[in-house]
Amino acid sequence: MMQMLTNTLVAATLVTGGQGGAGVGPELEKIVESNGATAALARVSDGERTWSGTAGVRDIKRGGRPSPNGYFRIGSVTKTFVATVVLQLVDEGKVRLDDPVDQYLPGLVPGGERITVRRLLNHTSHLYDYMSEPGYSTNRWRGDARFRSYQPRELLKVAFAEELPDDGKWHYSNTNYVVLGLLVEKLTGRSYGEEVRRRILRPLGLRHTVVPGDQAGVPAPHAKGYEPIPQLVDATRMNPSLDWAAGEMISTAADLERFMSALLGGKLTSAASLRAMRTPVETGAGFGYGLGLQAYTLPCGTVWGHSGELIGYLTFAFRSDSGKSMTMSINPSTRNPSTQEVMGIAVKAFCGTTG
Repeated sequence: MMQMLTNTLVAATLVTGGQGGAGVGPELEKIVESNGATAALARVSDGERTWSGTAGVRDIKRGGRPSPNGYFRIGSVTKTFVATVVLQLVDEGKVRLDDPVDQYLPGLVPGGERITVRRLLNHTSHLYDYMSEPGYSTNRWRGDARFRSYQPRELLKVAFAEELPDDGKWHYSNTNYVVLGLLVEKLTGRSYGEEVRRRILRPLGLRHTVVPGDQAGVPAPHAKGYEPIPQLVDATRMNPSLDWAAGEMISTAADLERFMSALLGGKLTSAASLRAMRTPVETGAGFGYGLGLQAYTLPCGTVWGHSGELIGYLTFAFRSDSGKSMTMSINPSTRNPSTQEVMGIAVKAFCGTTG
């Protein structure tokens, strides 16, 4: 089976000059060959020229080349879409970043009179992550329970039954973005998903980005996602409502590139709101975290965007201020790719070096 996984490397559509994108293809192939992925795709652009390529197989039983235009679950990159909607509402004067969430959702969040909207957006609220509870993480195999439907307030009930220790540390928590999804609904009278579609997907023409709700499947074409338990099992189909506004969305590399370019290019929010999004707090996790944006320091400068994980799929969508972008989807195999492998690809894409 694993021999089949190494037989495909599809390179280049519109090729960049030299390093950058062209150097990414062999790195994708290495990850597949070392059982870090069953499939992988990447798209690298400098704003004028674009490289896209894939490695691995679409299906470990039937083979087939992954499509560079394939759909994938983007996991927590969803948070950047939600944060963008919230900052647009800030621009419209419907909410302020330093207002307590209790002002808009009274009585919903324990300590909500002290937790501001900003603290939800940058994960400094110190709210317990409901996905830390057994059976509540879409990053782990859940058997038939993966088709169950969840409601946002049901997830918050799980989260608010626990408290984090008062350790003064930064804590990434999916709970924050479930609360933010409800905040969007309260302020607009529409679901967070409809606001994402109305404010971002339709204006930008992101026709291949989906807010799936209770839909279990991934649109075609796509590479299947697997989970080792310990043999690889097909984890592609699942009800993503357990992630909701924290990570349910599906997209493509081209759509994510367009979204990040529009956002970081100042086309979706005011300049002040974008500055707020790009003001990171220290996390101790190898990156800074702004308002729905991660900041990674590479040898050639800082890149902005977000990563995402949802069982069977890893996503990375980043852009530099010079206009270069890299979007990558990896379907893990018997192991997840290491941080060193992923950041090595980022260095090649953005810096044009081996790092």
